[in-house]
Amino acid sequence: MSRYDVAVIGAGIHGASAAFHLATRGVRVVVFDMAVPAAGPTGRSSAVCRAYYTNPFLAGVARDSLTMFANFGELTDGGDAGYRRTGSFFLHPVSDTAAVDQTAAQLVSLGVQVDVLSGAALGDALTGFVLDDIATGVWEPNSGYADPAGTTVGLMSKAVSLGARLRTDARVVMIGAGPGPISVTIGDGTVVEVDRLLVAAGPWTRPLLGRIGVDLPLTVERHVVASYAWGTSSRVPFVFADLTGRFYAKPDGVEQFQVGPLGAAPKVDPDNFDQSISLDESVELAAAVVRRFPAAAEAEDRHGWASLYDVSPDWQPVIGEVADRVFVDAGTSGHGFKLGPAIGGHVADLVCGGAVDPGLAQFDPFRFSRGEELVGGFGALRILG
Repeated sequence: MSRYDVAVIGAGIHGASAAFHLATRGVRVVVFDMAVPAAGPTGRSSAVCRAYYTNPFLAGVARDSLTMFANFGELTDGGDAGYRRTGSFFLHPVSDTAAVDQTAAQLVSLGVQVDVLSGAALGDALTGFVLDDIATGVWEPNSGYADPAGTTVGLMSKAVSLGARLRTDARVVMIGAGPGPISVTIGDGTVVEVDRLLVAAGPWTRPLLGRIGVDLPLTVERHVVASYAWGTSSRVPFVFADLTGRFYAKPDGVEQFQVGPLGAAPKVDPDNFDQSISLDESVELAAAVVRRFPAAAEAEDRHGWASLYDVSPDWQPVIGEVADRVFVDAGTSGHGFKLGPAIGGHVADLVCGGAVDPGLAQFDPFRFSRGEELVGGFGALRILG
């Protein structure tokens, strides 16, 4: 029977990041994944990277993740996160104006560069956009997008080079938690004992924790990403989120772009859901883009896919200790990739029992039973955090 300091269940971006930060501290860590790194929702993420958050702690984490993306090769001994700094626009209706001004001021105080534009200045910056129902646009120049698989593999590979053990095709079938060592049993019968356990398994987190009698109010939603080729149309070289139209769009290289909806979606079984995008879903998203940017009418459908969000009741992460020496990092509700590289450092602090940033406490997994849901995002669009 093998023995480690920490086991991590899940090799998506959050599990890989935790392993990376733990391994850099000399912690003996083993990571289990039922497939391979980034094979789940992480690998299907549209991988937008931005620090435009209303929650100051998450904004700081996202800011630090952007720094990690920019220096990824150095941090991971040659890993490639595929990071492209394009800048991002966030387009808001007039009802958001006060919240936008407050958020922008807060971000500037955190060292995040943003500019709030309106009127003629916004029109000049967004040539070709229809802005009749948009009051303000927030420009974040240092944001962009990355390669979700490359980022995850880079972090995990560095962790392995530092001594971490990665077990792929290793579905966890039993967790034994109580006094003494915690045991983790995988499908081939292998049992590993650890001092501490982190569950970062995205949509599979709730049933895994259920094995030790912990039930968190996490649900699983099916979200689509539509892909299009620009063809002969004019191109938008930056990311933008349309809070009135309730969608976001991002470049995918030079020739293509991707679009996804903002907001809630149908709940599904993570082991049995339609992973393809329907024609109706693609057409609906295309129509939303064309309403905002009419030149996109010339774009060509390149299909897309569906993936999963593990969603908490307030659309904010659940991070904390859920049983003696058992921790969780989940419920990131569709905005977890951009937090991933840096949040692992905070999670490592938590798991190791060291000094933890006080801001992390607000994401206590049991806050919902106390009626302490967090407020984030803009109105119903809580995915923006």
